Amino acid sequence: MNTHQHANHDSAYVCPMHPEVTGNKGDKCPKCGMALTPVNNQKSQFDVKVAADPQNVETGKPTNLSIAVTEHGKNVPLEVVHEMKMHLLVVNEELTWFDHIHPEEQADGSYKVSETFPAAGKYLLFIDYKPTGGEADVNMQKIEVKGTEAIQTTDLKAKFVSTVDGFTVTLLNGEDFKTNRNQGLQFSVEKNSKKLAEKDMQNYLGATAHIVMISKADKDFLHIHPVSKENFPIYAETLIKKAGLYRVWVQFKIDNVLHTADFTITVSEGEKSAEDHSLHAHKH
Repeated sequence: MNTHQHANHDSAYVCPMHPEVTGNKGDKCPKCGMALTPVNNQKSQFDVKVAADPQNVETGKPTNLSIAVTEHGKNVPLEVVHEMKMHLLVVNEELTWFDHIHPEEQADGSYKVSETFPAAGKYLLFIDYKPTGGEADVNMQKIEVKGTEAIQTTDLKAKFVSTVDGFTVTLLNGEDFKTNRNQGLQFSVEKNSKKLAEKDMQNYLGATAHIVMISKADKDFLHIHPVSKENFPIYAETLIKKAGLYRVWVQFKIDNVLHTADFTITVSEGEKSAEDHSLHAHKH
């Protein structure tokens, strides 16, 4: 599954994080500074395989995950994107548990990481990578975990304020999310009644924060990085293609401690613009 939308032109280049930004080879996105990548209307030619050790994954026990990105049966080299060659985002099927980890490269070009799953059930692995000289992609895999079931409700209600480690993080425009437009994400961060600014955020993997959105219905995945905007400690922009319920996780670092805030929003259908008709979603 790939959240990057591309302009429907054979020679176009597009920002992986801001699909409304297009240009030519060598251009950089004015919003986030990332190099524009070429449009690829073909299905990814890379295969992604995940192996678990032990094969029978159980709750509460470390599981070693081995991930290989291959082409014609051979492991392909990956580029560093936001300080890592591979980002692995792990959620349970109910979207009530989230983890963001980074597999380490092995001598044979595969990647390995250990994960401990908190409860039985189905989990989704979103593998975010960029082959050297190729286009960034997100591949989704599923894994079944045996053991003790979690006692929880699967009813997700709107949540615009998240309290974590003494910080109060608010999604200020949580009630104003629509598809088919350049969508801003406006966050405030407070601690001890003091509003924090962008300068209070430490660098975390090359950005002031990392934002992940996943839809409840189709598990559409967006990995978003903030851009600088006055009056907001964390601000980002994206393009959402499908309406529905979404879970949102925001990770930020202060005083060398990583914090994860979570939100639940409903995205309503917006009007398609003339520009939007030239865009299409490329998903796996």
